Amino acid sequence: MRKTAVMKDNLFMEHDPGHQHVECPERLRVIYEQLDKPEMRADFLFPGFPTATREELRLNHSEAHIDRVAATAGKTFDLLDADTTTSPRSYDAACLAAGAVVEGVRLLVAGEIDNCFALVRPPGHHAEATHGKGFCLFNNVAIGARYAIDKINVKKVLIVDWDLHHGNGTQNSFYDTDKVLYFSTHQYPFYPGSGAATEQGKGAGQGFTVNVPLPGGQGDEAFARIFNELLLPVARQYQPEMIMVSAGFDIYRGDPLGTMGVTVDGFAYMTRVLLDLADEVCRGRLILTLEGGYNVPGQRDSVLAVLAELTGREFLKKEAFARLSGASVPLPSLDHAQKIAKKFWKL
Repeated sequence: MRKTAVMKDNLFMEHDPGHQHVECPERLRVIYEQLDKPEMRADFLFPGFPTATREELRLNHSEAHIDRVAATAGKTFDLLDADTTTSPRSYDAACLAAGAVVEGVRLLVAGEIDNCFALVRPPGHHAEATHGKGFCLFNNVAIGARYAIDKINVKKVLIVDWDLHHGNGTQNSFYDTDKVLYFSTHQYPFYPGSGAATEQGKGAGQGFTVNVPLPGGQGDEAFARIFNELLLPVARQYQPEMIMVSAGFDIYRGDPLGTMGVTVDGFAYMTRVLLDLADEVCRGRLILTLEGGYNVPGQRDSVLAVLAELTGREFLKKEAFARLSGASVPLPSLDHAQKIAKKFWKL
């Protein structure tokens, strides 16, 4: 059994974007209910974690943005953008979510845990340095990566973003540096409009942004091909010291915001691939952070499958793993992304 940490706190459910909003507290509640069962709790570590300090938030965000979000505290309703609303404790929850990722990163690098899943809200990958966006207040993954690089001397971080929507905020945070390799699969053209395959980074970061925009309808085999034939060879050449995942479950089949077709098996497969990669290149250091996912029972089941894989219990059956390892479904989007990536990587 691996030492798998789960970052959870009921405060995350007190961020309430409003009646019938898809990014609802129920997304976490149904997962926490499962994890609170004695037979489940025995499989995981549940470390405490502090709220992110202002200094930690400043690693990725401007003072003005932090002040803007802080000003929402205690207010019944505030609007950061057309999609991003807050409630009285949203600021507190957002600071704690960032703190959960920072502490997960610290525990990983210290060798106190093998891997980690930060089951937090609000999500983060759309949040830019200067403003919130797309349900996101602070960029949890970007803050965690900055902390790793700036505070505990991690040289290179791989961020894998499998959310349905492109992580514009994360990409922009690291677009001009080679200290982070940002790899994203996402439905395109779709919100937020970024993530074309030609967006490859600039300056020192040229080639260290790899986007695989997809038209929709892709399922387990398509994502398996992307991981097998593009992510793995690029990551092995990059040799990160830590792998972070923006784990969005809105690519689940039947999600109300997307048209992807990934099943529970697909999420388990991607997790297994990343676990094996982390074992190979960075002493197993792997941390996942919850992003989107709006089919509540589908996300619950998929998260539980991911958690089983993280512990080493191997949710995915051998036959399914073999099938996805040899996936060969036609995928022109991957062909195009590979052609572009070949300018920088051996494929």
